[in-house]
Amino acid sequence: MRQGPQRTASGEPRPSTGPQRTASGEPRATGEHRTVPTPLRPSGPRPVRERAPDTGGQPQVLDPHAPTVTTYTAGRRGFSLPVRASVVSERSAERFAERARARRRLAVRQVVIGASALVAVGALAWLLLLSPVLALDPARVAISGAGTVVAVDQVAAVVGGRTGTPLPRLDTVALRDDVLQVPGVREARVLRDWPRGLVVELVSREPVAAVPEPPSTSAAAPDGPVAGFALLDMEGIQVGRVDVPPEGLPVVRVPVGDARTLRAVLAVLEALPPDLLGQVGEVSAETQDTVSMVLRDGAEVVWGSAHETALKIAVLQALRAAPTSAGAAVFDVSAPTLPITR
Repeated sequence: MRQGPQRTASGEPRPSTGPQRTASGEPRATGEHRTVPTPLRPSGPRPVRERAPDTGGQPQVLDPHAPTVTTYTAGRRGFSLPVRASVVSERSAERFAERARARRRLAVRQVVIGASALVAVGALAWLLLLSPVLALDPARVAISGAGTVVAVDQVAAVVGGRTGTPLPRLDTVALRDDVLQVPGVREARVLRDWPRGLVVELVSREPVAAVPEPPSTSAAAPDGPVAGFALLDMEGIQVGRVDVPPEGLPVVRVPVGDARTLRAVLAVLEALPPDLLGQVGEVSAETQDTVSMVLRDGAEVVWGSAHETALKIAVLQALRAAPTSAGAAVFDVSAPTLPITR
């Protein structure tokens, strides 16, 4: 019995599909099952197509600062190339803003540091150069080495002229030169004694001889009347004047105005040891080669010139210590290798 055409559920005849065919178009045999190879796909992750957001019919407003999204579209024939937009990202903008703020903070910090340094320098300059904190106080001035001829009050008056001057501004060289103008000062040294004092160290011109001064009305002889005595130091500089020679100071009698003879006598006195110098009562000389001395015990010493002074000193001390010559009235050491006593 021939079977009629197959029908669908609604009663309509089902269309005939015909014999099944293979992928090459040949009819597939009845009851035969074959596997059709699947076309190869690109390896790697499959790009996902981005769908446009649903705006509900409203126009979409694009944010110009929003990051750009790069999409890949895949079609039956391959992939499309990515599209890049030259737009500054939000993160880059924040980084630029942070750098700008850092630069501003650095500039402000530098300005503050510079201003603070200027204020500190100005305050220090005022403290050292203008303020009374380091001003010289006369009560804190120490003077030493005045000796017997230098008037300490005169030195103090010179230093007092700088009262109130800050020590950093005090010119110690100029002050030393002013101190040297005080009579009797040979050398001077001025040192700052922080915070408000000074130390003045003096080397005075100590007198070693008293030279008779003739009256001003006549050029008297060395043994004539005198108007007083000039006190001289080792360099022949007058450091004072007295009417009567000080005790223990030898009297020097030389021709008036004869500087060469005076220097010879002073050179002999300077070379004598302190114990022998203390025994000298008077020194006289007509020339630089005829120096003679009278000791305080009355003995006379013929010295001659200022040459070989060390040898003459040794011979004189030996003669005065020897029992045979200790009581001599005259000691002639002008030729120290051939001394004479009488």
